[in-house]
Amino acid sequence: MLRRFLFVIAGVTVALGLVLCALHASSPGIRLLIGGFILLLALSFERWRYRAPAGDATETWQQTGEVFEDPQSGQVVQVEFQAESGARRYLARGKTAASDDGHDG
Repeated sequence: MLRRFLFVIAGVTVALGLVLCALHASSPGIRLLIGGFILLLALSFERWRYRAPAGDATETWQQTGEVFEDPQSGQVVQVEFQAESGARRYLARGKTAASDDGHDG
């Protein structure tokens, strides 16, 4: 949301700079053009530089054997580990702890 707003601000700034340059008010027009283009470049660089790394096809997740009940959702969660990065992920097993108590009915 903020990113879109800043793109709009940058576009309006560049457009206003062009209008001022066309009306022979070149000093403020050039300042607005430069500021708008810097903001556009900064927004573009930020998106490229700080994006999440793409998942590698060779990533292997190993089950840790840890299973627990998530206190917020009440679902049974299984833990997996990736040795290359040290990352952990938590996968819901689709059951709630109340339905996984081992009793039928």
